[in-house]
Amino acid sequence: MIVTGQLLLPTTGPCPGLGLVPGGIRIDPDSGTIAEVFDMQGGPAGDLGGHGAIIAPGFVDAHVHLPQFDSIGVHGRTLLDWLDRVIFPAEVRWSDANYAAAMAGRVAERLLSCGTTSVCAYATVHHESARRAMAALSAAGVSGLVGQVLMDRNASPELTRPAGQLLAEAARLERVGRVAPIITPRFAVSCSEELLRGAGALADSTGQRIQTHLAETLEEGAFVASLFGGLAYTEVYRRCGLVREGTIFAHAIHLSQQAIGDLAKAKCVVAHCPTANLFLQSGRMNRGGLASAGIGCALGSDVAGGHEVSMVRVAQAMIETVTNAKLSAGESDGQRATAEIPTASQAWWQITAGNAGLLGLDRAAAGGTGLPVGRLAAGYAADLVVIRPGLDRLLESPDPLGALLWGWDDRWITQVITGGRVRWSS
Repeated sequence: MIVTGQLLLPTTGPCPGLGLVPGGIRIDPDSGTIAEVFDMQGGPAGDLGGHGAIIAPGFVDAHVHLPQFDSIGVHGRTLLDWLDRVIFPAEVRWSDANYAAAMAGRVAERLLSCGTTSVCAYATVHHESARRAMAALSAAGVSGLVGQVLMDRNASPELTRPAGQLLAEAARLERVGRVAPIITPRFAVSCSEELLRGAGALADSTGQRIQTHLAETLEEGAFVASLFGGLAYTEVYRRCGLVREGTIFAHAIHLSQQAIGDLAKAKCVVAHCPTANLFLQSGRMNRGGLASAGIGCALGSDVAGGHEVSMVRVAQAMIETVTNAKLSAGESDGQRATAEIPTASQAWWQITAGNAGLLGLDRAAAGGTGLPVGRLAAGYAADLVVIRPGLDRLLESPDPLGALLWGWDDRWITQVITGGRVRWSS
């Protein structure tokens, strides 16, 4: 298969970004990888794309909850109340593994329709449902990381399990196609010290990465302190062995300078979820401050805390969050002093190569997800989004990628290819 059009390829310069370059992609059908990226001049005719098409790498969502897609849009509640009244009842339904598998299939279709081809996702505490969800994503062509959620307290009784049982089950999860397991203690509120320490030990023995939540709300942080003898949130994780290279901490809004330094020193990753942070009234993450400290900031939808499935619109929210911080902060405020407003070029890089790199999905590591993703380059997975923007004279704009980003309509997506196969068509 050959796909042609304006390709979103890396630009040169001090800040990573993407730019539009006319060209084509030849896909190796046997391996499902990109065999060649070529210049349009003298290149073969395409099977897909063509004049007026833009070809992007598949979008990558760094933080999403699979069982929460039917709970999008329950507004007006803050985190802990929302979990108790909305999310935990929804997750209880995953006690039925057939229900979980069917829902994961629906979620995969929704993700692909928005151009998302790779995820870092949470399932529920139910082992068989987590395994079936991984299989459903894999069958649909979605790749990435999925974790069985670990919770042994402070949740619905139907959603807590003994720490030993959860750790043993999580250890048994295996990769399904291009979907690999990730160790997933939900957050310190719902995990005992035994469970958190066990998660760190499991990461040591398996080599898997860890994902969890951190400092999403002030109320949550106070609850954690009450559970762990007054310790700061990040210190709880540090003492339990979770503050380590590659751990993905979602939200990270309310952090002290000590906590920021600890995360940076350990080479942790933060998953920025701007739509969820606003929707649940949690706060505004200091993206510029964290980045300046050397912390890698990925970007996630956080469905259903976030109401947007489209990573393009989440990228819009990322830019708006930084812009609002700069407009509302005083001259001496750290956000105003350190935050540079991301460009559209940087936003497109963030939801493709940027997220893939921070999640470790840009390399074919042993025990990982197999094919590297996030770029239009030879040897990478042929995960492509074919876009036909309804914008006249797009390429004549002073900022074509800005026009594409801010004028975005999911209906512009005509095909989504993963592993060299067309998985979704409009």
